[in-house]
Amino acid sequence: MLYEACIENLTNLPEVVQKRVQRIELCDNLTVGGTTVSYGVMKYGIEYAHEHQVSVAVLIRPRSGNFVYNDQEINIMEEDIFQAQKLEADAVVFGALTNNGQIDQSALKQLVAAAGGMETVMHMAFDQVKSNKFNTIKQLKDLGFSRILTHGGLPQSSILDNLTTIKQYIENAADEIQILPGGGINTKNRDLIAQKTGAKQLHGTKIV
Repeated sequence: MLYEACIENLTNLPEVVQKRVQRIELCDNLTVGGTTVSYGVMKYGIEYAHEHQVSVAVLIRPRSGNFVYNDQEINIMEEDIFQAQKLEADAVVFGALTNNGQIDQSALKQLVAAAGGMETVMHMAFDQVKSNKFNTIKQLKDLGFSRILTHGGLPQSSILDNLTTIKQYIENAADEIQILPGGGINTKNRDLIAQKTGAKQLHGTKIV
């Protein structure tokens, strides 16, 4: 089982590294769902993690709120991806939706291309897609995404109520794209969630 610890700034990076987490998601402002960290935090966070053989996924999100972005915001995200690539991040985490609740394929193509070989992860904007989620999984795979971070339902729901849905996503993805459950997973429920869903990776702020 691979555990991905979602951390804010560098506050608890040494702590989760000590607990032998295998991967971190580096972000800021978790109270609003996370935004992109500063250049300095990104630089030193990646350096510290790599010194301890921990891989790093960097959240690319220019602001809180919805995931419908204008051209300027997409360009900002692209620049932040270039910085993450320059600093040798292992993955970048982002998402973009259209006004009618579909994935913004044009924006996502631009951002995947900017990643230039880094792993790309669709974040929980996936859970707000209004069309068939199985079709969306295929679309994201075809766009080049490596993983999809999902709560299995809307943010206010308990992940324990979404385990059947997450299991269906994992079965549908069939190892062609990784499904990464997250949101409300901790040391007390992580084993149950893994058992009920068949997940091979889990994500959370209290995962270790």
